[in-house]
Amino acid sequence: MNWTTKTLAAILLLASMAGLADPARAQDKVSVGVFPLSSSLPYFVALERGFFREQNIEPEMTKLMGGPANVAALMTNQIEVSAVLVTIEGLNANVKKPGVAMYIALNSQTRTWKMEQFVVRNGFPANSIADLKGAKLMSAPGPANLNTAKAILAKNGLKDGDYTIDQLDMGQHVNAMTSGSFDGGYTLEPNASMMIKAGVARSLEAGVISKYILGSESANAYAAGCAVTSDFVQKRPDVAKRFAAAWAKAIAFINANPDEARKHLAKNTFTPDNVVDMVPMLGYVMASDMSKEQIADLQTLADFGASIGVIPEKVDATKFLQKF
Repeated sequence: MNWTTKTLAAILLLASMAGLADPARAQDKVSVGVFPLSSSLPYFVALERGFFREQNIEPEMTKLMGGPANVAALMTNQIEVSAVLVTIEGLNANVKKPGVAMYIALNSQTRTWKMEQFVVRNGFPANSIADLKGAKLMSAPGPANLNTAKAILAKNGLKDGDYTIDQLDMGQHVNAMTSGSFDGGYTLEPNASMMIKAGVARSLEAGVISKYILGSESANAYAAGCAVTSDFVQKRPDVAKRFAAAWAKAIAFINANPDEARKHLAKNTFTPDNVVDMVPMLGYVMASDMSKEQIADLQTLADFGASIGVIPEKVDATKFLQKF
């Protein structure tokens, strides 16, 4: 074997060894905050169906209960991604620390794609939101949820003093309705389905953000979505891009196979096995796929956030959409 042949053989050997080593290299770890609601479904689909693994990503999950906890973790760099972050609270965080919550995907909530809704305990005399005068109400936690609930009540003719309302951790909503501690409230899925299944409450109206805040039942209420920090995108752009690719694949799977996707709610969220099939899906969309009309709906919601003071100033929501 001459020198040229030996050199060529060595190069080929090194190349083959590199090829063998590539799949075995350590996966890129990404810290993800997860609020275990049904709207976190894309995370669990991507995790359990191997979409993250396909992108050589190993998520490190931290359970965070509510928007404020997710915002705090993003602001302090404890997490790089929030699987589901209330949009208004994320935009507020961006005013304080620009780029701390860049949305790669958003979740539409409507009368069909149910998430937020007003419920009442069985036996309470109310057939509409306007009938909640004098009621003791609970609300999903966080300033965005609380102020949205109050705004919807106002749209139905109820002002401060016509009712009482208190924020309550999502994990307590079903028990609160079961015990009769509250007459009703503004809750989220899967809690609403759980209450109905348990026979302790009924839904008054769903899709209330679209109808009362955006002004149209067909409008997309992009009330939450998956957000990443700009630090994550800037320092590890390739990892961020691959994370988004896995998320996009999860969304595509959910949209094409909603019944199969629902199964991932069991054991990963508050959803009991016997309620999984009842939980509505949301209108998941990647930021890069949003139409002008969808972006307009998002901006309307952002303007509402500014009008109620949760966002301290008007913002251009498109500046906080992260596209790859």
